Amino acid sequence: MNACKLEDRSGQKTFGPLRHIKATLQKAYLGSGVTGLKDEIKYLMNAEELTAKYSTPVLEQQQKIADLRYPAEWYPQARSSQRTIHLHVGPTNSGKTYHALKRLQASKSGFYAGPLRLLAQEVYHRFQASGIPCSLVTGDDVKIPEGQNPTIVSNTVEMVNLGQQFEVGVIDEIQMLADPKRGWAWTRAVLGARASELHLCGETRVVPLIRELAALTGDKLEIHRYERLNSLKVMDQSIRGDLRKLQKGDCIVVFSRVGIHALKADIEKVTGRRAAIVYGSLPAEIRTQQASLFNDPDNDYDFLVASDAIGMGLNLSIKRIIFETLVKRVPGGLVRLSVPEIKQIAGRAGRYRSAAQQNKDTGDDEPNVGWVTSLEEVDLPYIQQALDIEPPPITAAGIFPPDPVFQKFAAYFPRDVPFEYIIKRLLEVSRVHPLFFMCDPRSQLENAEVIDSVTGLPIEDQITFMASPMYTRDNSSRNVASAFAECVAEHTGGRLLDIPDLNLEVLENAVSGSKEYLHELEGLHRSVILYSWLSYRFGGVFTDRTLAGHVKKMVEERMVRALTEFSANKKLRKDASLRRQIALQKQIAEHQRLLNAANIDSIEEEGDGEPVPLDVSTEDDALERTAPDAERL
Repeated sequence: MNACKLEDRSGQKTFGPLRHIKATLQKAYLGSGVTGLKDEIKYLMNAEELTAKYSTPVLEQQQKIADLRYPAEWYPQARSSQRTIHLHVGPTNSGKTYHALKRLQASKSGFYAGPLRLLAQEVYHRFQASGIPCSLVTGDDVKIPEGQNPTIVSNTVEMVNLGQQFEVGVIDEIQMLADPKRGWAWTRAVLGARASELHLCGETRVVPLIRELAALTGDKLEIHRYERLNSLKVMDQSIRGDLRKLQKGDCIVVFSRVGIHALKADIEKVTGRRAAIVYGSLPAEIRTQQASLFNDPDNDYDFLVASDAIGMGLNLSIKRIIFETLVKRVPGGLVRLSVPEIKQIAGRAGRYRSAAQQNKDTGDDEPNVGWVTSLEEVDLPYIQQALDIEPPPITAAGIFPPDPVFQKFAAYFPRDVPFEYIIKRLLEVSRVHPLFFMCDPRSQLENAEVIDSVTGLPIEDQITFMASPMYTRDNSSRNVASAFAECVAEHTGGRLLDIPDLNLEVLENAVSGSKEYLHELEGLHRSVILYSWLSYRFGGVFTDRTLAGHVKKMVEERMVRALTEFSANKKLRKDASLRRQIALQKQIAEHQRLLNAANIDSIEEEGDGEPVPLDVSTEDDALERTAPDAERL
């Protein structure tokens, strides 16, 4: 650490190797304490030996492979055609995505790419209901209607087919190309999609970056600006935790599935009225039914309790948004919602017209004002401040090395070199243009730890598993992922019922609202999604895709029933947001205390700007997660 401080005082603006080691050790210590620090030191010592033996002697050749400064050149087919990019920008509820989808609807061939399975499914169902043949492609689900030859496909953004020519492509929530984890998927779609017309929909702050990307690719750019179709106002007061103050058309935004069901039960008990629920992993049929019930003004479903997935553009007739809290849990800790997140969710209030109302005269002459408030008073100043602030322009797009780069780079190392090391070493020697940034590799590195526990996987299969939706934060999920990888390595044993690590026995248990039962169901649900995802990549090994779909549906039905039975503790709900704000401040203080105790400075961020969450809160709820992480692919 003293050597690092000497390097710090040298005044250089770029990170040297010692400061890189310092930041790595700090993050390991903050994430896992002394154990994490020991593991990281052990890894660094082993990595030093591998680098000296296999990387340093051929460093110049490896740096050429790891030169990622020109990602537009990764997609020669897209560069060989003249594209027109239509950039639709404006605030939420301004009609930008609506206009792009109308153009897609009129096209001879095209695709929609959204950030969530939830949105891909909504567009798929919307087109099908309109009599337009459409297929659905997400990471773990493919639907091609029988007897039809659909020329339009609705995808999650990671699944955009870069090998097919389209007339029109629509990429939603384009500002997410700056997302530190998934931004690479939007950048890949923008640079690589083979569409004569590419329609990008998102926030105004993305305009400068898209101008530069269009200049880089040589595409024609047309910018379409939209204004909000109604006004958005923050109320003077919160509802002060009093559910009796809820009004018809209110949507309460909650950041966990358990919280959604608990609050729904509480609302219905207090008000005597019904509350619909919407969140990403709710089965599609139930979700569509719940949204329709809320949008219909002629029934007693007066309220909606939803996850922050509604901020991504779901078509709901919401009059007022009420934030349960502005502090949400992410893996490892608590964070406050960012200004763009608050603006995007709040902007769903006062939707101009829901899907159910598009062909119907509602006869409602009331001014269509969107209102925003909070469940507790402590959050209201943050909401007001966020809506008054304009976030700074987005200046860089996320990238991640494409598969061919990994394959060429791995060829310099023996097959027994850990895949985790290959990922880290590739990123260490890579070069990136200032217009781009390297996405956070934590998810890929966590997957690599599982991959390295299995012998016999060729590099192509390791790369596939690196991109898979593994869950590695508990032993049972890691064991299932390892079992799946062993099936691929051995080219056998991939039948669903032949994998003993799958906890299928939980389906035989009586439905319960206990947290342990919910955890078991959620673990099985994640495992079955991973199985389905792998079945589309290793179809000769994982042959029970249909059975996996049935199991997934059974698990989801039990999850809905179990969550419905989950008993809400009113005492815990009271002042919940205030307690989270306090927990967040304690987390920050504990973060600094650990640094001081270790006699090291504040953690270096290496330019990514993302703090390392430290879980010091008293809540033990693994069912809490943010929508983009839980519902992507």
